[in-house]
Amino acid sequence: MKIPSPGESITEVEIASWLVSEGEFVKKDQIIAEIDSDKATLELPAEESGVISLAAEEGDVVKVGQVVCKIDVSAKDTIQSDESAQKSNLADEVKSTVHNTPEKIKKETSKDPVVSPAARKIAIERNIDINSIAPTGKGGRITKQDILLGKPAMGSVNQKDRPQSRQKLSMLRRKVAERLVSVKNETAMLTTFNEVDMSSIFDLRKKYKEKFKNKHGVNLGFMSFFTLASVRALKEFPAVNSMIDNQEMISYDYCDISIAVSGPKGLMVPVIRNAEKMSFKDVEMEVKKLAEKARDGKISVDEMTGGTFTISNGGVFGSMLSTPIINPPQSAILGMHNIVERPMAINGKVEIRPVMYLALSYDHRIIDGRESVGFLVHIKEALENPIEILMNNKIKDSLEI
Repeated sequence: MKIPSPGESITEVEIASWLVSEGEFVKKDQIIAEIDSDKATLELPAEESGVISLAAEEGDVVKVGQVVCKIDVSAKDTIQSDESAQKSNLADEVKSTVHNTPEKIKKETSKDPVVSPAARKIAIERNIDINSIAPTGKGGRITKQDILLGKPAMGSVNQKDRPQSRQKLSMLRRKVAERLVSVKNETAMLTTFNEVDMSSIFDLRKKYKEKFKNKHGVNLGFMSFFTLASVRALKEFPAVNSMIDNQEMISYDYCDISIAVSGPKGLMVPVIRNAEKMSFKDVEMEVKKLAEKARDGKISVDEMTGGTFTISNGGVFGSMLSTPIINPPQSAILGMHNIVERPMAINGKVEIRPVMYLALSYDHRIIDGRESVGFLVHIKEALENPIEILMNNKIKDSLEI
């Protein structure tokens, strides 16, 4: 079997995990492996039924089209015989274990670690407990490299009581890390802030959320209000809906809104296509579908490719304020945060209102301060007066109830 192409721009993937063992019988369309690209984690199904032979290890980076396993379609299903053999072997092992003498066990467990002279010298100099180092050398030998990767014991603390774990980052996580660092190094990123009184949206949701859910099968959440408010602002400030390509600026007449979702493999950013043509119902249904697919690891590369502007909701994790990092090659990202009751001055009086802080991070190379501040003010106005601005004073028509 060869690695299929996950997407147009992807040339290599990483074997994240094999879900089957060498010599195991697999059935056609059975998921045999998970592969990581720089954009998503994908499943690899078996093309035929038969006994599988693995040609790549977990963690290997392989080219698209490279053979990673072979399936012997002429082999018969040997699961029953294998299980019987495993049971027999297990019984033999148990029997052998019973006959082991306490003296033998004690001898094996009390065996001192084998340490090379160079490794022992460095361990003494750095005050490292040799017993806390996991050996990687031949025959359980502790090498110089093992000591260099180890950490010195802090005073009299026993490192055996302070366990650590080390695991390789997935290709997706490594790619995200590279992109985030490149944004900080290659863009003139700034962040501007504002606050929004969420009272009007709270009142709308309280009054119509049951009717909305009964009619459309999805909740009337905050994301539809923020998406439609963003679309309105992007039309007013097209530079925010633009990207830099070498010495040119590309502006888009459509709004593909990326939504940041935390998945099991890391941050994923599925895209709501043509959000400018969507209603409240359309946005909520699309958000639900994409979020579920991202969390289940079933989202495709195409569903995460593109996007002209990103919305990230850190409020679901309790974040009060943050400076979100731009999702390249986009030029701006809107950060939502948690909603907290705060005192506000309303017509000369202090009232308690539900308030959310908003953050807009933008690339100052193509977006000026006037445009960034104006963009955020436009979103604030739409969210504080959604009936007039987002619904054109037609609530039931806008919610399609």
